[in-house]
Amino acid sequence: MIKYIVRRTIQAIPVLFGITIVVYGILLAAPGGPTAKFAQNPRITQEMKEDFKRAWGLDQPVPVQYCRWMGFCSKEVDAKILGVLPAPAAFIGPKGWPNLLPTPLSGASNGVLHGDFGFSISTGELVNKAISRAALPTLILASSALVVWLVVAILIGVYAAIHRYSLFDQAATVFAYVGYAMPTFWLGIMLIFLFSGPGLNILPAGGMTETRVSPPFGSDDYWVYFGANTVAAILDIGKHLILPLFTLVVVSIAGDSRFVRASMLEALGQDYVRTAKAKGLPARTVTFKHALRNAMLPVVTNIGLELPLLFTGAIVTETIFSWPGMGRLTIQAINSFDYPVLMGILLIAATLTVFANLLADVAYAVVDPRITY
Repeated sequence: MIKYIVRRTIQAIPVLFGITIVVYGILLAAPGGPTAKFAQNPRITQEMKEDFKRAWGLDQPVPVQYCRWMGFCSKEVDAKILGVLPAPAAFIGPKGWPNLLPTPLSGASNGVLHGDFGFSISTGELVNKAISRAALPTLILASSALVVWLVVAILIGVYAAIHRYSLFDQAATVFAYVGYAMPTFWLGIMLIFLFSGPGLNILPAGGMTETRVSPPFGSDDYWVYFGANTVAAILDIGKHLILPLFTLVVVSIAGDSRFVRASMLEALGQDYVRTAKAKGLPARTVTFKHALRNAMLPVVTNIGLELPLLFTGAIVTETIFSWPGMGRLTIQAINSFDYPVLMGILLIAATLTVFANLLADVAYAVVDPRITY
């Protein structure tokens, strides 16, 4: 198993490298570019736009920009081959070793390989800092959604399979079709209208905390407030979490409950299940110890595909509920043509996708003892 994990991790390196090229190329090909935000400002002259490009290194050839962004090349060396490709000297760090090596060896600190995603074009803030600030709210929302999604989907799917064609099974089928077809943005707006409108008005419509009571979430003042009012702060976050959590998990529960039901029905009809029943094993043992493990394989596959979407932020959900996470940060970066932030988010999303698929492959061996690596 360990050899398999190491082998898959090594195989993921060229995949991630290819993804960085694709991400960089797509964003460069996007219409407008970073200077598009100045298009409607008559005070910004063409000369000022060129100065902006030079200040951010956008006047350099694309290979040089990419090489510096990744950390293969040093920003201090401007030599080029044919005016397009970085010269060999650009690949050497301040200490005489290749620039891509860790900072203690190379002395370099620029680029993704050294944990430097650059600066936000719109705010001038470090991209690392902007992403770190948005990561915690998304982690809270995503981890809560993951637990609710898996527990509820498995329980509904298993119970519906055991009680096939019962009233519960038919109700679960209707819920699955309606929930899977329901647009997330419409569901979020309807929940705000029902629970945060002038009618019930029992849940907050957006945000992560009650700003009239506590400082903004993530600020230094907030953590002081959190330490002094821990229970009240947790309850406040929990109250704001209800509506976006429900919006985020409905579609996943609807889809995966059907996967679990179908897989469970197939597993319950297998010979080993009938043999276990014939030996007199309790029904609960047959269902949960023998049938459920094999029925979980499709769910494990879905987790590997959907997990990155949760942890990189549900863009629609976070935008509707003003949840200050990765999804909302993505929308803000798109609207302001903030390419360094977008590239950082997309690279993290790609890394999480590769990692989640590795976890899914490992989980196969845990769930199904017939699989060995």
